[in-house]
Amino acid sequence: MNKRQYAYQVIRSRILDGTYVPGQRIIIDQIAKEVNSSHIPVREAIHQLESEQLIDYEPNIGAIVKGINDSLYMETLQVLALLEGYATALSAPHIDTSGIQKLKEINLRMSEYLKSYELDKIADVNREFHYFIYSFCPNELLLVKIKEMWERLDVVRNSGFRFFPKRTPHSIDEHNKIIELIEKNVDAEEIETFTRKHKLNTLEAFKHRNA
Repeated sequence: MNKRQYAYQVIRSRILDGTYVPGQRIIIDQIAKEVNSSHIPVREAIHQLESEQLIDYEPNIGAIVKGINDSLYMETLQVLALLEGYATALSAPHIDTSGIQKLKEINLRMSEYLKSYELDKIADVNREFHYFIYSFCPNELLLVKIKEMWERLDVVRNSGFRFFPKRTPHSIDEHNKIIELIEKNVDAEEIETFTRKHKLNTLEAFKHRNA
């Protein structure tokens, strides 16, 4: 890992885990000292994070942590709906009987956490469910992009957002439907369409979260 990559990983991880909060200024001198480099690799890392919409560069101020506002959050969900629908369709033919059983067990755990109102665990198990499906996906670049999108949403989670309790029972039911479609080996287009709708339903829940 070169100095630019190291600086990128340091800054990005701190944005995603909430160490750097929205509006906070990134001090280039400080990062350069931490990664034992000149300013150039740090500036290059900041430009990359700017392209990922995690940082804004403001004249006379410098690099500022952008975070995610409602608009960017919804746009991210829209992109994820497309990517995850396709990834699930690609993964489905490779998921065997033991994989189907594993998905059912994960979704059952999600249901149990709902009953005990352990919302943080629900969000984690929801990710586990989808990531297990993607572990069968043959398109590695697609998986990289999906994980980047999920990590972007982590900025929101670390800023106080967790999960939508009213949405969770529907999400669990939809997971069961995804499992059923995979188990029945239905047409890839049907799996892709339903999984895309599953993610867009989360978008709708977000829009109406205060209703």
